[in-house]
Amino acid sequence: MQLSFRTATLDDLALLQHWDAQPHVIACDPDSNWDWQHELQYFPDWREQLVAEISGRPVGFLQIIDPAAEETHYWGAIGPRLRAIDIWIGEKTDLGKGYGTLMMRWAIDHCFQNEQVESILIDPLVSNTKAIRFYERLGFQFVEEKKFEGSLCAVYRMNRP
Repeated sequence: MQLSFRTATLDDLALLQHWDAQPHVIACDPDSNWDWQHELQYFPDWREQLVAEISGRPVGFLQIIDPAAEETHYWGAIGPRLRAIDIWIGEKTDLGKGYGTLMMRWAIDHCFQNEQVESILIDPLVSNTKAIRFYERLGFQFVEEKKFEGSLCAVYRMNRP
């Protein structure tokens, strides 16, 4: 199984809109409006938006941000030297095949390649127990429950090994 990543572009608009409308994706992020038409044409220094492919076939989306520099201040007042990750598998038929684990392991390694990054944050919904178990298996530690955009989330953190 060959995992690769590429920058998400406007060519991915239909794909990401399709994935964003899937019930399993909505269940993980019910209050979000990604405005793909805009986001896929905007490349700020504080963010990477990537499409994950297995043997050349798109299977998931990965976003890595610097939460201190991110302009909407989604994470609130937060210190430097952090990264935050959003991830999802696009099609329900691709769930449970290990793609998410491969994607997250790559993302963790990618974040920590920057020697200035001390910790990685994630924020699954409190109700998303499968995602919480997934992140805990990867080594993320619970920090707190916090409301983001009206949704109660469980904030998890992984410190540099």
